[in-house]
Amino acid sequence: MKYNNPVVKGFYPDPSVIKVHDTYYMVCSSFQYFPGVPLFESKDLLNWKQIGHCLTRKSQIQLETVNSSGGVFAPTIRHNNGRFYMVTTNDTTHQNFYVWTDNIYGEWSEPVYVDQGGIDPDLYFEDGKTLFMSNGVDDEGVGGIVQCELEIETGRKLTPSRSIWNGTGGRYLESPHLYKMNGYYYLLAAEGGTEYGHMVTYARGTSSSGPFEAYAHNPVLTNRNLGGYELQGVGHGDLVQDDRGNWWLFHLGFRQIGKWATYHHLGREVFLTPITFGEDGWFTAGHEGTTLTSFETDRIPDTVIQQDKKNYTFANTDWNLDWCYLRHPNTEHYQLESDKLTLTGTDVTLDVPASPTFIGLRQKNFNATISVDVSLTSGEAGITIYMDENHHYEVAIRGQQNGYKVVERLNIGDIKSIEHEVDLGNKQYATLVIRSSQERYSFLFQAADGEEVLLGTAQTRYLSSEVAGGFTGVLIGLYASGQDTSAEFTNFKCDYH
Repeated sequence: MKYNNPVVKGFYPDPSVIKVHDTYYMVCSSFQYFPGVPLFESKDLLNWKQIGHCLTRKSQIQLETVNSSGGVFAPTIRHNNGRFYMVTTNDTTHQNFYVWTDNIYGEWSEPVYVDQGGIDPDLYFEDGKTLFMSNGVDDEGVGGIVQCELEIETGRKLTPSRSIWNGTGGRYLESPHLYKMNGYYYLLAAEGGTEYGHMVTYARGTSSSGPFEAYAHNPVLTNRNLGGYELQGVGHGDLVQDDRGNWWLFHLGFRQIGKWATYHHLGREVFLTPITFGEDGWFTAGHEGTTLTSFETDRIPDTVIQQDKKNYTFANTDWNLDWCYLRHPNTEHYQLESDKLTLTGTDVTLDVPASPTFIGLRQKNFNATISVDVSLTSGEAGITIYMDENHHYEVAIRGQQNGYKVVERLNIGDIKSIEHEVDLGNKQYATLVIRSSQERYSFLFQAADGEEVLLGTAQTRYLSSEVAGGFTGVLIGLYASGQDTSAEFTNFKCDYH
């Protein structure tokens, strides 16, 4: 059969995957968004259903005043003796911690902190022992992949932290994962930075603590030399074996906006690449060490049909799963119903690293039409295409003393400008529309006669990681601002085409 990449679209970076019985489970990074660490399940590797989040309570993660791309970095999910563990980093507070649950569909524990620095932590269980790994510097000041043994009940270190592998020489050695296969311990990592030079490397040894011998043909997977190819930034992976004995690599990557337009704004997404072991016990990945937009394979039964959801509404999304907030929300400002959203604004705007009244969906494809009916009394409410507090576009209704206006606003770094505005008179409601393509967003509203009026357009590149920086991706947000603003949103649609 043929399957297409990415297998999970939109801003879901740093995937980590396990298989328990007949089900695969995956977690991804969430940074400043809440709830934290989205959790998915799948029966067939291709179709993923979100079933929850690992961090759902304020007591589990500190996000107040966290800048964009701070907060929750790369998580790892593991399973041992019937218990699920998710280990991650709050990069803002520089703390590694894990939470656990005995019910994958239930709540997770309070955090257990680990006294080892670095990021991208991993847990490895064997013979009653727990090994903890991260990148960083060990107790002797040696950099690399750092490992210690933990008491899993408390997080207490039982051994000093020690650097066990220094990678292959690429910058930003990170994302360590340890596996035992075919009598060897395999140490998977990422190097090159999570941009166009990203790559997956690995080594193996006969002991879980090394020494490790690097694969002679590293990097085992990278798209760094595929100029003019849509998929770039391939790296940060996790291995999993299916029921038929096949090995797969789940990893991040991104889609640039054009063949030669090296910008990406949808964020880092989840890709699936086949792994092949040779007789010597070393493995290769993908198509000659690269990942593709699609793979033809007989590893997945022809009965599996890869789904691609095209239409999103209030009715067919789940407020607790599909939508998210900026940092910890004041839930009193959100009234969530099956067919309607009511938001109460505050003086906190989208321009600051705080928690404005905002609820968002990750943008999943380049080409889309987004629309919603908005009514309000005063203040401002509308749709935002949001990358971070310094890079976002809006189409909105503003209430003023002399009536109402619909506005198009662009925020690009230090440049914050209302580009166009149209008087609505005393009409305090409108249908707002955004049309998205690979290279542009168009901002419109429906006039009294039902015709669409174009306010203006803006380039997607100014919301890209190449311009904005950071590690996140664009969200489609509904927001309200202004003290005591009350805004009602109905008939929300996001149609991909």
